[in-house]
Amino acid sequence: MAGKKTVEASWSRTGEQVCKILSEAKYLKSVETKKDGNKRLLILEIAFGEDNQPIINYVKRVSKPGRRIYVTKGKLPRVLRGHGLAIISTPKGIMTDGEARKAGLGGEVMCEVW
Repeated sequence: MAGKKTVEASWSRTGEQVCKILSEAKYLKSVETKKDGNKRLLILEIAFGEDNQPIINYVKRVSKPGRRIYVTKGKLPRVLRGHGLAIISTPKGIMTDGEARKAGLGGEVMCEVW
């Protein structure tokens, strides 16, 4: 929303996996890791549409440290009737709601993006 083309974030394995999912879904142009001294950083390039607006309009963290939200395979959320994306942490790894639905897996709902 700040109009930046690239963003730096601290690196974590989970953060990198979530960003790669967003990159595959075309919400991010690219995801790179960079070592800056003793710490690693994620360099995220934001994807913009034809009207020069970012593709990501909204990100909502669903499961929080104080309240974890788990769903079964039958209760996986559909974000904006399928136009958005929910990221689920399953026993087989972090994946989108559609991939979890195809695999027949439930898990922790991490966030919703549209």
